[in-house]
Amino acid sequence: MPHRVCPWWLGYFLASPVRRWFEDPVEPIVSHAREGMTVLEPGPGMGFFTLELARRAGPSGRVVAPDIQPKMLASLRRRAAKAGLDGRIDARLARPDSLCIDDLAGQVDFTLAAAMIHELENQPAFFAEVARALKPGGRMLVLEPNGHVTEEEFARELDLAANAGLRLVDRPVSKRSRAALLEKAR
Repeated sequence: MPHRVCPWWLGYFLASPVRRWFEDPVEPIVSHAREGMTVLEPGPGMGFFTLELARRAGPSGRVVAPDIQPKMLASLRRRAAKAGLDGRIDARLARPDSLCIDDLAGQVDFTLAAAMIHELENQPAFFAEVARALKPGGRMLVLEPNGHVTEEEFARELDLAANAGLRLVDRPVSKRSRAALLEKAR
């Protein structure tokens, strides 16, 4: 299957307040983020979840948001500044082959990977990179859209995560996504 990245212009719809009618980012997705946490959100787009994650992490926490699309990051930075959250969000340019997060080794408390893993060419490398960044006991919530990812493809992603040292903790129910909560071994 060819890997295609969500086009930057679709980010305006994905970040729209209208989207909340269909998917509220507050519960249960961002409920894993708490005051003082370091949160990783790869592929944040224009920040539909990012802003709420930053509110939850509070002034003593931060959200690291790597994306390969400069236009998505520019919009995320503008939205964060408008919301008064720009100091809590580290929006950084990633590469197709790396999140560019080597500086986070063992520091991340929670990772949200929402509707982006299926777009990656090298999923094993992605899970290995996230596993290195997570603290022991750190968690990762994986969400993949039902319309893009079959149950078999999702099971394959979870196998890759397990190979990287992330164990399955829960399969939360999600209306529009296949979901899994993973944890790095302590």
